[in-house]
Amino acid sequence: MLSRRNKLFFLKLLSLFSVVRGYNILIIIIAQYLTSIFILAPHIKLRNVVFDPNLFVIVLASAGVIAGGYIINNFYDKEKDLINRPQKTMLDRLVSQQTKLTGYFLLNFLSVVLASYVSFRAVAFFSLYIFAIWFYSHKLKKFPIVGNTVASILAIIPFFAVFIYYRNFDEVIFVHATFLFLMLMIREMIKDLGNLKGDMAQNYKTIPVAYGELTSKRIISVLILISCGPIYLLLTRYEIGYMYLYFYLCVALLFILLLALWISKGRTHYVWLHNILKLIIVAGTFSIVLIDVNMILDRILW
Repeated sequence: MLSRRNKLFFLKLLSLFSVVRGYNILIIIIAQYLTSIFILAPHIKLRNVVFDPNLFVIVLASAGVIAGGYIINNFYDKEKDLINRPQKTMLDRLVSQQTKLTGYFLLNFLSVVLASYVSFRAVAFFSLYIFAIWFYSHKLKKFPIVGNTVASILAIIPFFAVFIYYRNFDEVIFVHATFLFLMLMIREMIKDLGNLKGDMAQNYKTIPVAYGELTSKRIISVLILISCGPIYLLLTRYEIGYMYLYFYLCVALLFILLLALWISKGRTHYVWLHNILKLIIVAGTFSIVLIDVNMILDRILW
């Protein structure tokens, strides 16, 4: 039986995990490694990729910066989140603002120190990334279109850190990145629809606030149609193995999303749409292994 003090300690750990979105960071770590193994460095032995100390440091530094980004985002959005996500906000408040800020600076400092193990360019890269996240949270996220675009770019930057490390400039990588960027853009815009009440109260000039829900739905619909472009290219021009199954599933889910978007009217509906986008993105992470199923067994034996 846990004592009251121990219960409070575990609740604070859960609160901290909620603030830094630990589940999101875990998915990003897995995605970085799978992208490295199957897309960026398919010619390198599996164990050499998995146990590459430089890659490990880049992934760890990315995780630290992203965690810090969630903390500073939580700090600036505390009033808005109290309206949009009251239950989550109450859990997040178990950790004091001072503790959060201390964690923010500590995580960013350690990430830059880790990056120095790789190279000075890595230090510059992560330093700029830290500044970009802060500037977005402090200023840019309050502006329509700009905020959504920057948020989506910041979300794929960890993959560019690995991309730069391996210096793989194959065209297919940019097509994959374009598809991911569009999915993130759609997710951000649907999230704005669900956060409409809190954004209006805190004077955030998101697309639904500035131009209305109808305009926001039209833009999302256009983005869904545009996303079919990279899907078509990946299915017809490039060798993606059994990952074609994932993209066929994506087409079906995006069609459902498009239909559901126009009949959605409240936060509950938009949360469901947001969850469909999360499913597409998370499923995409794990479906990377389908690019070459035989490679999994072959490279384990190398």
